[in-house]
Amino acid sequence: MSDETVIVTDNGFVADDWDCGFRELDSTPANDCPQGIDLPSNTPPETLAGLANVAMIRVDFPGPGDGRGFTLAASLRRLGFKGRLRAKGHVLADQYAMARRSGFDEVEIPADLAQRQPEDQWLARADWRAHDYQARMRG
Repeated sequence: MSDETVIVTDNGFVADDWDCGFRELDSTPANDCPQGIDLPSNTPPETLAGLANVAMIRVDFPGPGDGRGFTLAASLRRLGFKGRLRAKGHVLADQYAMARRSGFDEVEIPADLAQRQPEDQWLARADWRAHDYQARMRG
């Protein structure tokens, strides 16, 4: 499997413009660039409180059935995180609307997944507010 990844936004597949890299939560920044923080899906919620001013957080999704990252994203937003929030890993096109509603700004997927689920499948879910069943039920 290739190490290449694809960034998905509401505009489809875009180039990755984050060039400061990522570090583990408990590691020291390697340089003056505001490195992003990598969070594994099993990050304890009590460790999120001090992250409100981080520029970028990337949450790992080790498999499509592991939804803990959605909970982490929602928790970060409730705690006041205003930076960029990226889901990374095995997020499927069908899960894009959930990712956006839980607080993610973008999704980073493996290139082979992008080939199996091309851009048009992601764009079909890009109007994620329209796919909110609760809004449809109230409406």
